Amino acid sequence: MAIEARIVNTPGMAGADDLWIPLVDEPIGSIVAQVQTDHPEIDRLISSPHKILAFRTFAYIRVGLLLGQLLVEHDLPAYDGTETWIEALLRDPKHAVAVVAEVRTVADEVAADPRYADDEPMGPDAEARDRFREFAKKQLG
Repeated sequence: MAIEARIVNTPGMAGADDLWIPLVDEPIGSIVAQVQTDHPEIDRLISSPHKILAFRTFAYIRVGLLLGQLLVEHDLPAYDGTETWIEALLRDPKHAVAVVAEVRTVADEVAADPRYADDEPMGPDAEARDRFREFAKKQLG
């Protein structure tokens, strides 16, 4: 499964149509997605489209580099067809913790980047949710 980013009407690209850029293929995308699922605070840090794109781009790169470094630094048993080298590495709890820490670091760095300070979060804000709840109570209640 490939993950893609959509860039629409980018400044400096006069008359450009929508552009889809593939960002990553398996298994790194799945690893980052699983870390996000297991750590919902990450999604709160990267709630705008620009932050999500930056986060995924750098998380995929940095997790890939970390896994490559771990592969070079640690001996793995000979391949017997039962698991990939990434699965073998991540069986070690220290390596799994290192991957989570790397993903969390990327999320923190993207969230702190002043270029994204004015980005609107995806979805409704808390006030919009409250207004909808009040409206729904009146209509249904």
